[in-house]
Amino acid sequence: MQKLIFNFKYKPYLTDLKTVLSDLFYESIIQNEQFQSQIKKGEWLMVPIPLSKTKLRKRGYNQAEILAKELSKKFNFPVQSILERTRETKTQVGLTNLQRKLNVKDAFKLNLSLIANHSSLKNANIFLVDDVATTGSTLLEAAKVLKKGGADKVFGLTLARD
Repeated sequence: MQKLIFNFKYKPYLTDLKTVLSDLFYESIIQNEQFQSQIKKGEWLMVPIPLSKTKLRKRGYNQAEILAKELSKKFNFPVQSILERTRETKTQVGLTNLQRKLNVKDAFKLNLSLIANHSSLKNANIFLVDDVATTGSTLLEAAKVLKKGGADKVFGLTLARD
């Protein structure tokens, strides 16, 4: 799994892996009892963790957004990229738990134009989608922004844990 994710995120940037990875992601999610109990409690929105503009330009795509879109097809949940990075952050690889937390502190904000044009976050149920979770710092920071914006429930979905 580590090698698949690495090839999906870094050179040679194998975006064709999206099908295999999203199928694995889907299979692991549907076997999770907590996930099953939550999806019965209302409508859900999938929100991918955003990349910085520099990383997005370099890679050409956001792997979390691709995974969210692939999952949305399987669950019929809408995807909205309503979060954006407020600043560049270092890669989390090799950082301590404290360094990871500080690295992503205040790194996200809501894209208010998308929310105003599409739907309100008030009382929304959100699945926050990312590829890998190590300490959960990125997910927690993004969830904090969504909760401040009015979301009711925010759960993190990741393809893998380190």
